[in-house]
Amino acid sequence: MTKNRKIAVIGAGLGGAAAGALLQQAGYDTRVYEQAPAFSRLGAGIHLGPNVMKVMRRIGIEDKLNAMGSHPTHWFSRDGRSGEYLSRIPLGDFAREEYGAAYITVHRGDLHELMVSTLDQERLYFDKRLVNVDDNGDKVIMTFADGTTDEADLVIGADGVNSRIREKLLGPEAPIYSGWVAHRAIISAEKLKAYDLDFEACVKWWSEDRHMMVYFVTGDEKEYYYVTGVPEPEWNHGTSFVDSSREEMRKAFEGYHPTVQALIDCTETVTKWPLLERNPLPLWHDNRLVLLGDACHPMKPHMAQGAAMAIEDAAMLVRCLDEVGADRYHDAFELYRTNRFERASRVQKVSHDNTWLRHDEDPAWVFGYDVYEVPLKQLQHTDEESPA
Repeated sequence: MTKNRKIAVIGAGLGGAAAGALLQQAGYDTRVYEQAPAFSRLGAGIHLGPNVMKVMRRIGIEDKLNAMGSHPTHWFSRDGRSGEYLSRIPLGDFAREEYGAAYITVHRGDLHELMVSTLDQERLYFDKRLVNVDDNGDKVIMTFADGTTDEADLVIGADGVNSRIREKLLGPEAPIYSGWVAHRAIISAEKLKAYDLDFEACVKWWSEDRHMMVYFVTGDEKEYYYVTGVPEPEWNHGTSFVDSSREEMRKAFEGYHPTVQALIDCTETVTKWPLLERNPLPLWHDNRLVLLGDACHPMKPHMAQGAAMAIEDAAMLVRCLDEVGADRYHDAFELYRTNRFERASRVQKVSHDNTWLRHDEDPAWVFGYDVYEVPLKQLQHTDEESPA
């Protein structure tokens, strides 16, 4: 098996950074291209379940993440108005023993910075917004907005919900607005000390048609984060997010529990984001192009597994390239799709339905998954090798 194929990863988000790090560690000549002009600490939180931490272990940053993140003992679900507990899902020591790794919550920017630091910095290129990709059969020519071009043998589209690679494979098609928005805010935990209330490390407040997910994003519990899911019939702003306000939050969560009201009172700035989806795509790859993460299965964040699916995708893609060989990339890409489609589609559906952990259930099918240990579903045709 040769690893001299030149691989380009478009997008240095969490999925792209994972793909780049794992490919480089495996010995592939890999370059990562990011449209942002530089790294920035975007203000959002993220959950890393044991299924993701197993990939972080392979990348070599599990210990740093464990030291960096908050370690909730449970995922609590509570009635938004009465405060009654709807579920208590054990995490903490239980997750480590039962699923083989920790469950943590961290600041997305801190996680991203750590992941980007694992890349070969000489093969990481910022300010590279892809405007065209030409797969001529033998090579892929990439053209960027700054007028430069580059070429690769294989190109991985980790470029998000508005992926240029996806557009190349399937034509232009806008993502589906789900009819829901997410408000996001980070609160100084110091402000919460003025309230005689219990601010739990990981809790989701539910009512009939909306929710608020709240958790710490630092190990020292100085930053407390919330993200909502609220119905909003239309999104006509023409931007990826807009500013919101305490007043809008109070209206959206009128009648909610005093703990939620305290969070809103302590909010300094809050933004509002449209939740975008796509139907499961019929095609994940074609010739030398392949998709991962939000480029092929964007989903509502209601399971806290969207980034996890992108990171799992990256790990499975590298596993399949190693299994089949980069020279047989057609078969490697199809093996990857075969082993990711069902799981990603199931998570996409549960996320859409917004039922995850609302009531007591066994989350082992998500948290116990190990992308490196799960038996590979083999392709049906193995007689002929794909062209190099």
